[in-house]
Amino acid sequence: MSKFTACARSIDGSLRHAVDVNGRHFLVTDLPSSLGGANAGPAPHELLAATFASCVSTMVVFYGQSRNLNLDGVTVDVHYDADVTPRHFETTVRLPAGLNRRETESLRRVVETCPVRRALGAGFTFRERLLVNDRALAA
Repeated sequence: MSKFTACARSIDGSLRHAVDVNGRHFLVTDLPSSLGGANAGPAPHELLAATFASCVSTMVVFYGQSRNLNLDGVTVDVHYDADVTPRHFETTVRLPAGLNRRETESLRRVVETCPVRRALGAGFTFRERLLVNDRALAA
């Protein structure tokens, strides 16, 4: 079973946050200026489209490398509409010329194996805890 962690901390009490991902990687999020942030990084909700696009791209290239396919220049564009229910992703995968039909069909199936896509499609459950001085608040 795979488990992942992320820890976000406000930078100097601002809307900018340092995010530690699995204790190995760090990124910064912020809100746009129009919402009071400094626009110093992507807004947290923007990362969902980025996560999905990078997952699809990674899966396509990973598969291609295992089959010695030349996939230089692969790009994945994701448009995410958070204003509709259910939420909507539109994904465009641009592959380089020179692939045969069997290869492109295999890559189409690979796109559908992206772990982020599978997680989003499976649904989620949530459990939150609020702590003050490392003590749980009474319910």
